[in-house]
Amino acid sequence: MYTVRTLQRFFLFIIAASILFSAGSAAAAAQPRQGADLLLDTYQRNKARLETNSFGLPLIVESFERGDRVNVDVYGIFDYPFSSVVNMLKVPANWCDIVSLHLNVKACTYKEVTGAELLTFYIGRKVYQPPEDARQVLYRYRIVDQQKGYLDIMLHADTGPFGTKDHRMRFEALPLNGGRTFVHVSYAYSDSAALRLAAKVYFATLGRSKVGFTVSGTDGSGKPVYIGGPRGSIERNAVRYYFAIQTFMNSMRYPEETRFSMRISEWYDLTSRYRKQLFELEKKEYLTFKATEHKNQKTLQRRNGAGTQ
Repeated sequence: MYTVRTLQRFFLFIIAASILFSAGSAAAAAQPRQGADLLLDTYQRNKARLETNSFGLPLIVESFERGDRVNVDVYGIFDYPFSSVVNMLKVPANWCDIVSLHLNVKACTYKEVTGAELLTFYIGRKVYQPPEDARQVLYRYRIVDQQKGYLDIMLHADTGPFGTKDHRMRFEALPLNGGRTFVHVSYAYSDSAALRLAAKVYFATLGRSKVGFTVSGTDGSGKPVYIGGPRGSIERNAVRYYFAIQTFMNSMRYPEETRFSMRISEWYDLTSRYRKQLFELEKKEYLTFKATEHKNQKTLQRRNGAGTQ
């Protein structure tokens, strides 16, 4: 028979798993490296979908599960020249300002160790948390390929929370006509048997209302039914990170002293357009705790010997 203590521990594990699926702390691409030709082919095949879709933006989300692996691909268009995108995203420190827009990322720091660029994500809940109360996940930042018309960046962590492994986030970009850029954000992780069990319980109880963007069918009224479970979770978080990158690019037009406030405000407004999938809390609450967490991030970064933007 299960003891009370055993049941309590399992319940706590489910709660912890809910944080993992909320944060998408396991991040990145499971597919083999896509070069410039493959990415250009993807753009050509999806022009019509980029122009007309349910987002009201040039944005496509695709996902699948295979064995212990959950994958998502987000494709979209930035209204910025390719050179501007490269100049911003080839700087590892900028990724900390990007990922920390996410509700569950309490802070991010970067450092260079023997030629390797390392980013530490502090993953927590969707409320204010000091970084010492968050779970740390260490990523290696690497420019996989950079050419005149192609950029490929990888963030990779060997291990993560709750037995997950091979966390990867990948960003690809290539130039389009008219000073625009086609971008691809891929995101995936491998889970464990224990996490799959916890996820099954979580999505049947606490997370049963959480859905992604893929339409799996229609209900009795003809309204779309959206995918749930791990696929829904990874879709939500990939889109959150996509919007974080887009928001970071948008904020570069403002004076440096106002960029952070503009970023958190615009990121919130973008994600709130998709309330069914992405809404979690009111704007005032988000802006307040992100401002405090940003101060914490700057303090942590100073301890690493460098400042944040």
